[in-house]
Amino acid sequence: MVSKRRVWQIIRNVILTLAALAAGFLFLFVPWFFARLGTTGRFHYPDPNDGKTPVWYRMPFKWFEFPSSDGVMLKGWYIPAAGEARGTIVYCHGLNRSRIEMLPMAAFGYQLGYDGLLFDFRHQGESGGELTTLGYQERWDVIAAVRYALDQQRAARPVIVWGVSMGAAAALMAAAESPDVAAVISDSSFSSLQATVAHHWRLFFHLPSFPFANEMVFWIAWRGGFRASDFDLVNAVSRIGNRPILFVARQDDRRMPPSIARELYAHAASPHKALIVLPGQRHGEGFNQAKEEYESAVKQFLSGLAAPQP
Repeated sequence: MVSKRRVWQIIRNVILTLAALAAGFLFLFVPWFFARLGTTGRFHYPDPNDGKTPVWYRMPFKWFEFPSSDGVMLKGWYIPAAGEARGTIVYCHGLNRSRIEMLPMAAFGYQLGYDGLLFDFRHQGESGGELTTLGYQERWDVIAAVRYALDQQRAARPVIVWGVSMGAAAALMAAAESPDVAAVISDSSFSSLQATVAHHWRLFFHLPSFPFANEMVFWIAWRGGFRASDFDLVNAVSRIGNRPILFVARQDDRRMPPSIARELYAHAASPHKALIVLPGQRHGEGFNQAKEEYESAVKQFLSGLAAPQP
């Protein structure tokens, strides 16, 4: 006959084992799972422009394909200006989107007289690649897109990179490294990988960010082959120097609140920097939902850029 003491020992051991398994699942597996899902999952967020091409907006275009600096093949559209171009705008979409997201912005840029280039980031849309890094490796895609426009399409200077969310982060990182980027329109960027993962963890799961967010950041950076501390948009903005940057935010965006744009704006050294906070709350939808104010800010920003170079 088993003694009561032995029974309680068995119960205690079972409880401790279950607690250890639960802790391992919560503190180890869950952050790893979400990091893996965020970097290797291939989800396309539905867009009202799905299935459309620039023709729908009455713009001529060319299909193209080019390699990023590490050989990943990227696909997109090149839209030449109707007459002599004022410059070139490279459009950079957000996470789980594609170049389709940027079609309304490209139509506006075309009306203003700019050449345009829209492309799908690696592991997004129709482009190749096995991994998304939330903007870090994607900066290589932006730099390659700028070089493709200048070298292969003989696109006009100055080159402006216009990005939304992840695309904005990649645009800022690219501008910090490439002097070919004359200006940036940064719509709803985050400030660093660490900060945005921690913020989204609290926002979506209502749990403390430590240690979960730290583990997610570790796995994302490990999978992407970089140091998390290097994915810092505040540092990137400071390295852009005196080149103009327009920061765009939405007043009630819970994912990328205006405080982030204000922080980046404060660290920008350019005397031609600008900041606009649009009404509304849907993340990355400022151009579609506050169109008049957004267009006015972009027009004013672009009017201050240097004239096209020969």
